[in-house]
Amino acid sequence: MQGLLFLCLILLNPHALAAPPGAIVLWPGAPPGGAAPGPQRDSAKGSITQVAQPYLLAHRPAQPNGMAILLVSGGGYAHIEAGKESGPAARWLQERGITAFELVYRLPREGGGVAAPFQDGQRAMRVIRARAAEWGIDPARIGMLGFSAGAHLAGMTAVEPDASRHAPVDAIDAVSARPDFVVLLYPVLTMQQPFDTTHAKKQLLGSDPAQAARDALSVELQVDARAPPMFIAQALDDGISPPGNSVLMAAALRRAGVPVELRQFRHGGHGWGLGKPGSEPAAWPRLLLAWLRANGWLPAD
Repeated sequence: MQGLLFLCLILLNPHALAAPPGAIVLWPGAPPGGAAPGPQRDSAKGSITQVAQPYLLAHRPAQPNGMAILLVSGGGYAHIEAGKESGPAARWLQERGITAFELVYRLPREGGGVAAPFQDGQRAMRVIRARAAEWGIDPARIGMLGFSAGAHLAGMTAVEPDASRHAPVDAIDAVSARPDFVVLLYPVLTMQQPFDTTHAKKQLLGSDPAQAARDALSVELQVDARAPPMFIAQALDDGISPPGNSVLMAAALRRAGVPVELRQFRHGGHGWGLGKPGSEPAAWPRLLLAWLRANGWLPAD
């Protein structure tokens, strides 16, 4: 019934699926499983809801160095904080020769269901890699960077890149969705008690989910040796996403033999984006660049 209603809305309003001018639409038609009926809503501060047609916003530098990063804003899977997170970070990366893509993904309670954001994250990685030559990108130097709930989406994409989340729609769905590296900032990652107090968990699973559902969406439980290297940063006084999220993830990666750099700040709270000047979290961009250079993804200055 939901699918039929979605189709009727499209037929009655063909502009409902429209993405902004210049956006890179992820799906050749209606996204799998449905979406918000639209139109998309954008607040004055850059918070996005009602995503009918998921898409990428590309920030291409004048002189690209071949590296690309897919940025995923948070918002507890209830909205997308692009104005505070992916937007400023994309511009910062672009200034350093890195091609940045902001992902505007469907939210689980707006028509697409729980699978929707993960379908969009997986598809976004595939689109970028499939079109890498067109955009001057090295297909072996494509990463993901997620903030808060966006880090959960990035983490799930990274640890389950080959998951069958939808029926293939075209040749792009045969391209690898595995990022070459992942950056997780003040992340939501686990759905396990006692760290299951996040809004992201409530949006995805409700108030009292079965243990199997918790396990399936706990990123740390899906980690194996095939996971990409990860950079994780979080403040110990984060009052939204318990710091245990980062600790559990780093431990799982180390057990699997996957390189991980965990940076914990004493103070900083949650939702710091690029970091307020003078604050401890403001160091993460510099630390990230050093990590990227040390691992060979980013050319030395």
